[in-house]
Amino acid sequence: MTDTVIRALTASDASLFDAHPDPLGARESHRRTRFRPDWKRVALRDGEVVARGAWWGGPDDPEPVNINWFDVAEGEEEAGAALLRSAPWQVELEINLPGGWREDPALRAAAEARFGAARAAGYALLVERFLYRWTPEQGLPERPGRLRFRPEPDDEVFRDALRRIHSVTLDAHALRAIEEGGVDLAAQQELDFFHWCPSPREWWQVAHTPDGDLAGIHVPAHNPSGPTVGFIGVLPEHRGHGYAYDLLAECTHVLVEQGAQYVSGATDRGNFPMAANFAKAGFPVVGERVNFHPADQADPAA
Repeated sequence: MTDTVIRALTASDASLFDAHPDPLGARESHRRTRFRPDWKRVALRDGEVVARGAWWGGPDDPEPVNINWFDVAEGEEEAGAALLRSAPWQVELEINLPGGWREDPALRAAAEARFGAARAAGYALLVERFLYRWTPEQGLPERPGRLRFRPEPDDEVFRDALRRIHSVTLDAHALRAIEEGGVDLAAQQELDFFHWCPSPREWWQVAHTPDGDLAGIHVPAHNPSGPTVGFIGVLPEHRGHGYAYDLLAECTHVLVEQGAQYVSGATDRGNFPMAANFAKAGFPVVGERVNFHPADQADPAA
């Protein structure tokens, strides 16, 4: 077997990235994603592409924030691992998968080849997630009318709410941040993401009970690919009343009022309450995502 050649691409040869099968349908899932040619890398053997990766970030990001397209040919897990190891950026790896991939032998084999390459490169599993997409034919979710929503211009109000929300959380990314730097870090990472989104700051909302107690927050957002549920969070003392649904319904309405023709969302597979709320609000599962982190940044027990 000849040696693997790793190449970063340029605008002139970016088409080389497309010279590889797409069994997991990544091209369709990324049809709204804009990739920079010089953040794409391929592994070649005898001139054939045997692995490829696309690192991605927002239009103003100086470096990628993740890898969200990664493919490996059958039997080429080590080439895929070499591709990941050789990159100048060690960031989170997202592998998007069609729904039901576990039950389809071909899809499962393709997914497991990518998982194997990631692990061989020193990446560790962080979390598996459901991906959702609301469209108008689903009908707008009913607003229960139990909470009072309003914009809140003070970031410190959101920071305090996020600290309290993440003091008891099921979210794997938040739990990882808490392990690294406590709830302050988890709250700051959420705020950084909200500000990173190109949608207006004025869309962020707090929700109060009729008695005036802060019950939760929601952040309707646009990421660079389109409208999305940026964040839904209920304060611990107000859980058990189903308010996450109220927040999700309001978030969807706000985005549609701002012109959204669809709304994306995601939650961890293990977050059963939030998954139930997405289903109730008319958000069908359209795919899944498996997130890996470089081992020195991931939970050692993963």
